[in-house]
Amino acid sequence: MNSSIADYELIAELFEYPDPDSPDTVAKIQAHLDDRYPAAGEILRPFAQFMSEATLLEIEELFVRSFDVQAITTLDIGYVLFGDDYKRGELLVNLNREHKNVQNDCGHELSDHLSNVLRLLPKLKDEAIVVELIEKMVAPALKKMIREFNSDRIKAKEKSYKKHYKTLIDRSEMYYTIYQQSLLALYEILKLDFDFQEIAERDDKSSDFLKSIDSEMATESGEMLQKARENLEKAQMPCKR
Repeated sequence: MNSSIADYELIAELFEYPDPDSPDTVAKIQAHLDDRYPAAGEILRPFAQFMSEATLLEIEELFVRSFDVQAITTLDIGYVLFGDDYKRGELLVNLNREHKNVQNDCGHELSDHLSNVLRLLPKLKDEAIVVELIEKMVAPALKKMIREFNSDRIKAKEKSYKKHYKTLIDRSEMYYTIYQQSLLALYEILKLDFDFQEIAERDDKSSDFLKSIDSEMATESGEMLQKARENLEKAQMPCKR
């Protein structure tokens, strides 16, 4: 197995919710990439610079805006690949089993969260499973995550969010897409370590993040409308005497 596979436990820190130690951790990762993966180091450098200069609150807000609330994308690999399709459920079950077998603590995130999968890789004994995870899951999901940072797709998502929520959360114009650099750096590392054949993305509706969030919000709106109708019907019922 590739000796650099142990690096992924450190690199996983790029995709964790920020804490006071995050700037120092990212600086450590930057130094490691400069030494082991110079091309990836150049890609990550703007992100590391941002982390060294921003306040913790600014970093937290950007992380949330990138991946959680009115998000650009998500770090849950299965959701990126399959949306709400049953295939994601199968993936979660299989990953849960692998995490449990090697005692990989997933914390408060699901088993398909990018950071958890990266930490899983060095603990797997079967190289074939590692390669399959990278080539069929991690790399394709990363390509989709990276694509979601394109300006046209961001505009489309913000249009959808504004339609549903009526307002948009403020965002930094200068650094809004900076987390894309961490994803790009990881993708570069994977290409160097695994030399996989890149596969052109298919137009798969179930794995489109914008379509998935539109579907989620439509479902949420439908449930709210149904509840309102039920409450109205109850209000119109004659009182029992």
